[in-house]
Amino acid sequence: MVRNCLVLYFFAVLCSSGTHAVRFGGIVHGPGTELDPSISRSLLGSSDHVYKVHEKVSLYANKVGPFHNPSETYEYYRLPFCPPPEGLEHKTEDLGEVLIGDRLVSTPYDVSFRVDHENEKLCSKNLSAKDLKKFRKAVKDDYYFQMYYDDLPLWGFIGKVEKILRPGQPAEMRYYLFTHVHFDISYNNDRVIEINVSTDPLRTVDITEGESIPVEFSYSVKWKETSIPFDRRMEKYSRYSFLPQHLEIHWFSIINSCVTVLLLTGFLATILMRVLKNDFVKYTREEDSAEEQEEMGWKYVHGDVFRFPPLVSLFCATIGTGTQLFTMVLCVFMLALVGVFYPYNRGALLTAIIVLYALTSGIAGYVSSSNFKQMGGEKWVRNVLLTSSLFCLPMFLVFCFLNTVAISYRSTAALPFGTICIIFVIWALVTFPLTVLGGIAGKNSNQEFYAPCRTNKYPREIPQLPWYRHTIPQMCMAGFLPFSAIYIELYYIFASVWGHKVYTIYSILFIVFIILLIVTAFITIALTYFQLAVEDHEWWWRSMMCGGSTGMFIYGYCFYYYFARSDMSGFMQTSFFFGYMFMICYGFFIMLGTVGYRASLVFVRHIYKAIKCE
Repeated sequence: MVRNCLVLYFFAVLCSSGTHAVRFGGIVHGPGTELDPSISRSLLGSSDHVYKVHEKVSLYANKVGPFHNPSETYEYYRLPFCPPPEGLEHKTEDLGEVLIGDRLVSTPYDVSFRVDHENEKLCSKNLSAKDLKKFRKAVKDDYYFQMYYDDLPLWGFIGKVEKILRPGQPAEMRYYLFTHVHFDISYNNDRVIEINVSTDPLRTVDITEGESIPVEFSYSVKWKETSIPFDRRMEKYSRYSFLPQHLEIHWFSIINSCVTVLLLTGFLATILMRVLKNDFVKYTREEDSAEEQEEMGWKYVHGDVFRFPPLVSLFCATIGTGTQLFTMVLCVFMLALVGVFYPYNRGALLTAIIVLYALTSGIAGYVSSSNFKQMGGEKWVRNVLLTSSLFCLPMFLVFCFLNTVAISYRSTAALPFGTICIIFVIWALVTFPLTVLGGIAGKNSNQEFYAPCRTNKYPREIPQLPWYRHTIPQMCMAGFLPFSAIYIELYYIFASVWGHKVYTIYSILFIVFIILLIVTAFITIALTYFQLAVEDHEWWWRSMMCGGSTGMFIYGYCFYYYFARSDMSGFMQTSFFFGYMFMICYGFFIMLGTVGYRASLVFVRHIYKAIKCE
């Protein structure tokens, strides 16, 4: 059910209705509208895209929906468009395409290869009051449609809104339905290279009032030759994802942010290293002298620092799940960097995420069970069950609620029962068994927990600490610096996942991800040191919570983005946005919490190994 996964798309587009329409890159625009291509379906083999003159090439309609609500999509024929005379024919979709709400269906347009049409009649309809109500709402809500021709995407708007101003009278809104579309198609020899769609602003129907309006839908097709080779036909979709000047600004902002964060990190690292050096010198002198010293500082909790945390099973399950998510994210990055997701098919990305999550589940079982055994746990079956459900169970509950909302809206975002069964089978036959096998391997491993110091029989009392040294204030301090390293990139990612622009510069995203890991590890180490320095030896859960606190900051950014930077609205879109972002941030919390704990464990082992402990 991993419907949305962190990473790898976003954009910000501003759309407003107006009085004219223009053509740009396969999309219909109203005045003041900027709508860039965002999704391109996976290509078939080159031989599947070879056509003869007059050969029929199917034009498939995909979906319609409000432009500003990317999750709220509906089947194309939910609006009363002209259906094919021979009846609707649905195209088979793969798993990823179904997950993103694609529902391809045939259309009555005759767009045969290299055959021009001029003012070809599509159909005549007498729109009833019910039909007019549907179209009126679609135009008012700025609905767009999406189609595919030879695996090339194209977008257009249903209609336009005009504001009529008269002296001394309130503004009047008029709704116009586009009745004519024009296809400009480029070809190179026997292959389709590019397709653009536009509307005629003079051929509209006023649907503001009336109970029944006759409408004639029509279209035209114009073919032209181009020299662009077939293997470069998808380049235009990445060309508009970041214009050169925007890309330079993007790089500059990222470099500026990274340099600032790294300087702060280096500054804190220098201070920490000096403090540690002084501590080592101090403790060495105390050991060499026979005089008794008053016990204080991190050295004197050596008998408790390796005392295992409470809720060991949950702690180990969190480590295992975090390790799995970290491995999965790295694999997704590797696939993205080598171009596997070209040409930017989000369905392929979601499919890869689900498959990788299933295949890496054995890592979660092994890491969790192995750590559980090292920490003295005995009920390993319960630990494995907890590990397998720590992320999947909340994801399942969120999915059930959101899918119910989508079903009530009759949206294509609602997964069909068959798809749900497929995902359940993947979990039941791959994810869960691999988790169990990993758990068995971890339980049978001979690895022992390495602790440089012996643990006392009775825990040392923790002195009373000021409020700012408690967990919540420490988490706020821990999450701020890593979040400041990624917040610039977050806008581009949110604008892609919750917008209509492709995210193509995976190299920048990977660099930011690496910096995020480094800063998270360091800030957690620093806070762990300060915690031990005041003789608070319960660092296990604290390091996990501090490392994962960046996920809470990201979720806080969700509220800012939704209310201040986007035009999303409605219960369904709001539910999808905050529901799936909650799961993404929860995954970040577990993953970065694991990174923070691992870094703190290495640090604690290192400093206590460097001193003599009884």
